[in-house]
Amino acid sequence: MPRDVRRLDEDDVRVRPGRGSRPRSKQRPEHVDAADGMVLTVDRGRYAVLVDDVTVTAMRARELGRRGIVVGDRVSVVGDLSGQPDTLARIVRVHERETVLRRTADDTDPLERIIVANADQMVIVASLAEPPPSYGLIDRSLVACLTAGLEPLLCMTKADLAEPEEALARYAQLDVPAVVTKHGKPTSLRRRLRGRTSVFIGHSGVGKSTLINALVPGAQRAVGAVSAIGKGQHTSSSAVALRLPTGDGWVIDTPGLRSFGLAHVDQHQPLPDQVVPAGRDAAGGGRTVGPFRRPALDAGR
Repeated sequence: MPRDVRRLDEDDVRVRPGRGSRPRSKQRPEHVDAADGMVLTVDRGRYAVLVDDVTVTAMRARELGRRGIVVGDRVSVVGDLSGQPDTLARIVRVHERETVLRRTADDTDPLERIIVANADQMVIVASLAEPPPSYGLIDRSLVACLTAGLEPLLCMTKADLAEPEEALARYAQLDVPAVVTKHGKPTSLRRRLRGRTSVFIGHSGVGKSTLINALVPGAQRAVGAVSAIGKGQHTSSSAVALRLPTGDGWVIDTPGLRSFGLAHVDQHQPLPDQVVPAGRDAAGGGRTVGPFRRPALDAGR
């Protein structure tokens, strides 16, 4: 039965609260008690942060806005830092980055993707067989590495399946340090990782995760069959930073790359001397990377 509106009183009227007239404060808490840590991995808006040898799960504080947080970032966190299950801290500050390694999907993509922050060495991993070395990706990785201020290290894997001389000769004039591994044993590589934060880059199936598992026992980086014969193995799907067992360095495993776009590199930016060998004209014929000119970069995948 409909209500008689003539009998309504103030108790029958629903009033929506109005917006407050006081403007929202732009002041933000200083978080002087925040603890510093390093981002180890990122997963769907949650961040694993190492704080005083305890790995805590954190979320991004609202005051950070849309600023991206990536593996390797040094951050300040507040909240529950016990690292116990079902606890959550907040990242309230992202410290200035010393280095930033970027890539784009291709050379025309305006969207930059940050791979890792604060690394000082890039380990470019390429296999000598199954799959054969992708010189285009190595060239592109060298450009991205050196323009980002990282030091390169070429790591050729699967030397038990093919000889490394031809591959190493292509980069001999660049004076890029190189190591060769076989059977997934990284003895020579391990020495070059001490005291460094090294990010591993390479195609899927070249043996990055196998190396990581050998370098950091217990890392349990997954490997599996790629759906093509002779393509190697891979299943790593997210970047993760791992401390070396000796405690004197970090390694960062990344997902296998299909391509390495360089749209973020200024076309008119002079490349480092290490990329353009002495006596080679980088003008007119396009930029050079080792013995390869720009068309080789465009074709390299």
